[in-house]
Amino acid sequence: MKKYLIFFFFLLFGNTLSFGQEKKIVVATASMLADMAQNIAGDQLEIKCIVPIGGDPHLHEPTPRDARLVNSADLILKNGLTFEGWLSELIDNSGTKAQSVLVTEGIQPIESASYKNSADPHAWMDAQLGLNYIKNIKNALIRLEPENADIFEFNYGIYKQQLEDLDAYIKGEIKKIPTAKRILITSHDAFQYYGRAYGIQLEAILGTSTDAEVQTSDIIRLNKVIRENKIPAVFIESTVNPKLLKQLARDNDLEIGGQLYADSIGDKESPAPTYIDMLKHNTDVIVAALSKKDTEANNAAPATESQSNWLLWGLLGMLLIGGFIAMLRMNK
Repeated sequence: MKKYLIFFFFLLFGNTLSFGQEKKIVVATASMLADMAQNIAGDQLEIKCIVPIGGDPHLHEPTPRDARLVNSADLILKNGLTFEGWLSELIDNSGTKAQSVLVTEGIQPIESASYKNSADPHAWMDAQLGLNYIKNIKNALIRLEPENADIFEFNYGIYKQQLEDLDAYIKGEIKKIPTAKRILITSHDAFQYYGRAYGIQLEAILGTSTDAEVQTSDIIRLNKVIRENKIPAVFIESTVNPKLLKQLARDNDLEIGGQLYADSIGDKESPAPTYIDMLKHNTDVIVAALSKKDTEANNAAPATESQSNWLLWGLLGMLLIGGFIAMLRMNK
């Protein structure tokens, strides 16, 4: 108890003593990383983001504003794994003296089967790997501001538990989808880590980057997957033009299962304003859409069986009445 009183005393008066002092600036390349950092830093640091919420980091084109932001940074958090191809040039041109930290350090990436040295950058889509992200971020913040190490460790502990709970939630929810229907079709290939962790087959129009050309072979492949597996729905993404996916849905008489978030969290008015909300929202939308058809069929089955039973009893009744009338006529 004494330990916690000392800790909260430090929180209260530490903030009072630092009043008026400029906070150090941590710049993250993408909104998911910024949100993770904010959860761990609390009010001790100023967290900023290069790619705005709703922007596509794959296609981002740095601006003078970005250069000024990076120049002002005390620490830069980057995903790596081919995610921010524009970042090295931006850092060089900005003149920043900030240290860059790779928050995917220690994660074994999913490598491309087609292109050598091309890794899938979307490791945050697996909540278990999200634990690697937040540990690396916490350690980077402690190196930046060791005097607030206790605060960062405390916030990290709470956040870690929330991610572990989320991981268990996702695993439980995915089990509600019939095994044969656990196939996720999206605009671009951002859910491979999610699929590997939670047992879902992934199919997409584009590859791991949205900066690619759609091939006719990809459309043919997806049409075949839909027909052979009787896929009930496909999913659009918040940062990718949905035109091609909507056309695929129309061509196969499918519904759009909902909008998923992959390369950016949503704004405060969206259902995914944080990293944790993003993964939970995605899971809820996927489960609802891919299990919907089977649920409707199961609900309809008892009614059909009941109708068949009534028809059978009706036929038997008619036969009995007919037989009785025939016997009366024979006795006359």
